[in-house]
Amino acid sequence: MVQPRVFPLESIRTDGWFERIGEGIGSFQALCDIVGERFFAFSMITGARITALTVDRRNPDNTLVDFAVAEEDGDQLDSQRLTLADFRRRLVSALVAHEPTGPAPARETDTEALQLHIGVRYLLLAPLFGYSLAELQVDDGGSELRLLRDGVEESYDLDAFRVRLRAHVREELDRISRGGNNRGAIDLARVGEAEEAAARGDQVRVLELLGAWPAPLAIFLRTPEGQMLNSDARATIARGLGLLGSACVSLGEVGKGEEVLRLAVQYAGDGPAAPEIFTRLGEAMLDDERAAEAIGPLRRAANLGAKPDVIWPLLARAFSDRGRHLAALGAIEEARAAGVDDTALTDASSRIEAALGESLEGWRKALA
Repeated sequence: MVQPRVFPLESIRTDGWFERIGEGIGSFQALCDIVGERFFAFSMITGARITALTVDRRNPDNTLVDFAVAEEDGDQLDSQRLTLADFRRRLVSALVAHEPTGPAPARETDTEALQLHIGVRYLLLAPLFGYSLAELQVDDGGSELRLLRDGVEESYDLDAFRVRLRAHVREELDRISRGGNNRGAIDLARVGEAEEAAARGDQVRVLELLGAWPAPLAIFLRTPEGQMLNSDARATIARGLGLLGSACVSLGEVGKGEEVLRLAVQYAGDGPAAPEIFTRLGEAMLDDERAAEAIGPLRRAANLGAKPDVIWPLLARAFSDRGRHLAALGAIEEARAAGVDDTALTDASSRIEAALGESLEGWRKALA
């Protein structure tokens, strides 16, 4: 097996870049207060140089921002003017646009290749959201970043990390816009597109489509308007959150995925989306080797009418992992009655036969 190549990232790490630039700008704090600290940083990353502000103190979103954007050759374009709200949206749109990934570096000293492979934009965004990059590992399977976030070691596939940062950027826009309509970020039509992406196995696309949902929906649920949502809307929101939660889990963000799935449970209630949501939550726990915790939501899903060919193999696996062999045997029989192929039950069946031995054989003979 080919050993992965490891590239330390100290030479290109950008921790503290925004604060250091601020030390040389006299109006730095005022700009941060008016535009928003992260949005001021976003403007630097995208090359939008703010030249003037006309502040509207009664309605800050209507503050006028004059700015100019430099072209790649260094020439500066004519000044443009937008309201602060539109300026922020322009910055976010630029930052979440697709940026191609450069080829993996051939040697550790090629800092330019390292920067292009990770993405200069992402190197600058990372410290704004508390990430400190440590090293890059490259092998035939792709590239993985190892980093610290608030002192905790984490690792991400490079593409997944890029998606995560883009989601942070969108969430920042949602967060600063929450004084208005919290549902502005919630387009229920995205659920259908997310379902198609999930069916293709494109979990990154699911995250891009729905990654901004949890924060505003958690707030909206506690409002009188949120409590009065009709069942169809609640079911659609729950399905979307279910897709997002499973996507987070599949991309290695198990904790975040479970949080999203628990929010989905609140929207689903006992409605038509509930069996699917409880199944997703139980499967996430099971895949995280927490079979004891998984049994509860999986049984709830079964009681609510989850698809038999999906839920019973999962319950058989959960019971088997916990050593509850008789319960696992019952789940296996239910799965077989639902038409599940025996190959999907092999592992649980083998454990049951090893644990029950002659007792199981005697029981089978008695039924014959």
